[in-house]
Amino acid sequence: MRKNRGVVLAEYVKRRGGAKYKVLKRIYDNIQDGKLRLRDPNPPRDFLEYFMRLDYSLWAWTILIILVLTLASIAFSDIISLLRYLRYIFGLITILFLPGYVLIETLYPRERDLKPIERLALSIGLSLAILPLIGIILNYTPWGIRLEPIITSITIYIFVLTIVASYRKYIELRHL
Repeated sequence: MRKNRGVVLAEYVKRRGGAKYKVLKRIYDNIQDGKLRLRDPNPPRDFLEYFMRLDYSLWAWTILIILVLTLASIAFSDIISLLRYLRYIFGLITILFLPGYVLIETLYPRERDLKPIERLALSIGLSLAILPLIGIILNYTPWGIRLEPIITSITIYIFVLTIVASYRKYIELRHL
């Protein structure tokens, strides 16, 4: 059996012709059925290029931006009272979703491994399991359980796992 190496989308549309909607619908159906796999004509050559290209790593940059916005809203919420509400919103996302999500992305780097609803449910559930473990570890350190050590440890955890997940996704891309 010959391995399906993929095709450039422009070549496929030129070969198939027809109305745009019908062609795009056929492309979508073929991709979902596994009959067609699109390939990038200029894939990234190394991990740095992979990470800098938003078409591959937009999810990682979104996580990092949310993390920075969370830290900024925490730092400046005492100065600008309006930021207090943003602190609540970004804090909830950072606490209830991101720790589990980066772990899921690290463990399951391919999109087809889990459905989006499974990723969402596991992300929330794992976040609720991971944060108490971080708290227990912090309890036995000299810093204790205070705002600054909690923010620092969660930020480091999310940042490191985002980079690890990105690298795993890059390795998966190279093996296609």
